[in-house]
Amino acid sequence: MSTAAALPVLNLLANESEGGNHDSLNPYLTGGAAFFVLLLLLFVTTRFNRDR
Repeated sequence: MSTAAALPVLNLLANESEGGNHDSLNPYLTGGAAFFVLLLLLFVTTRFNRDR
């Protein structure tokens, strides 16, 4: 399938969806959870990365 043949299919799929937003995906909760996970990884990394 060439790029020219794939474009109408992709446009059809993109237009069929209803915006792509899901009610259960709260951006603040998702961002907060990602921030917490990154802080936890930073803490674990600094605890195990001792040069002594």
